Order: sequence, then C-alpha cells, then structure tokens
Amino acid sequence: MTGGLLLSGAVTALFASALPAPQGSSAIADPPPDKIVIEVATVNGSGCPQGTAAVAVSQDNTAFTVTYSDYLAQVGGGASPTAFRKNCQLNLIVHVPQGFTYAVASADYRGFASLQPGASSTQKASYYFQGSPNTESRTHPFRGPYNDNWQATDTTDWAQLVWAPCGVQRNFNINTELRVNAGTSAPGSTSFMTMDSTDGDISTIYHLAWKECPGR
Repeated sequence: MTGGLLLSGAVTALFASALPAPQGSSAIADPPPDKIVIEVATVNGSGCPQGTAAVAVSQDNTAFTVTYSDYLAQVGGGASPTAFRKNCQLNLIVHVPQGFTYAVASADYRGFASLQPGASSTQKASYYFQGSPNTESRTHPFRGPYNDNWQATDTTDWAQLVWAPCGVQRNFNINTELRVNAGTSAPGSTSFMTMDSTDGDISTIYHLAWKECPGR
C-alpha cells in the first residue's frame, strides 16, 4: 500500500524528545474546523501485509485510527520460527490547516492474546518525525496464563508534548511491534497475540492536541 490512500481528518506528533515546540504558539481547546488530509506514504512490515491495514480520521479532527486485519504473532504448534515477532511501520504525510500545529497526546492499542502458562508477550510502539535522530518508545508486557482481550495506552502530559514544526512538512512514523515468547510453556503448546478486533471495531486510536502557530 504505497502513496494511494488519502483521508480527511487529523494526525500526529511525538511523545517526548524530537522537536522543540514552536515559539509563541498558544494552546487551544478546540481543533481547527478545516479538514486535514492524511496521506499514507508507506505501510510496511510483517504485521501489515499489503491491503491489511487501513487509516481513518475522526470528523472532529481529534483522533485518527488504524485498523489491522492480519496482525498476529505466535509461537508453538505449527507456527514458523519467525512468527514470534510481527511489526508494522506507518509513514504518514499530514497536511494541516494553515496556522495550526499538532501533537499526539495519547495512543490506545487493543487486540486479543492467548498465552499459555509460562509464556509472555509484549506490545511496543515507537514514534519519530522524519529527519529526527530521536525515537520515543513505549512497551507493555503481558504474562500467561492469559486468554482475553488486551488494551494498552501510551500517554504524555501536556507539558511534555512535542509539536510538529509550523510551516514545515515532516513525515511522521509509527512503528508497532508484537512479540511472543514461549518461555517455560509446555512443548507443542501455542501462544499468540493479535493487534486487531474480531468484531471489526477500531483497533488503534491516536488522540490529538492542537495549537495555533505564532503570527496567525
């Protein structure tokens, strides 16, 4: 899936440590009224084969979502030796209304996990702007026995948000990962973790914060 997906709505910025906040920007309570266009430049990774990930943006410009249909990491049984780790990297081009900048204030992830006693898994997400040497990551561990839906949230305080630079186009990258470890689970048993929703609901939500750029 390359370059062909354009969506109306809103998006991005980093959790802490990439770009300085625009000088003179003022916090605003409401998102800009104009629509934002998100172009998915690339979607790459073993967890999101072509055609299995979709991006959508909320009508009120406060969140965007990514839904996966084939994001599964597993060990044991008939799983291949490389199936224990799956990842997906989204490279997003975000076009915002003139005079505004944006930040991702939080991200919600969810899916289903079936972990045998002794097995474990992790969900990890990394965030960075194109051209920035800094990457911010969050990791959430899970341990067996576990057989249920799971949810994890990455959150950043308002004072620590890093804002996209005003007047400069920087692609935003989100790299997610699922990893399952057999550990001391019984030989031949299967453990797995998915990042999707069996009922078709949204699997990942990114919540946005907004500021006006200086001189607007």
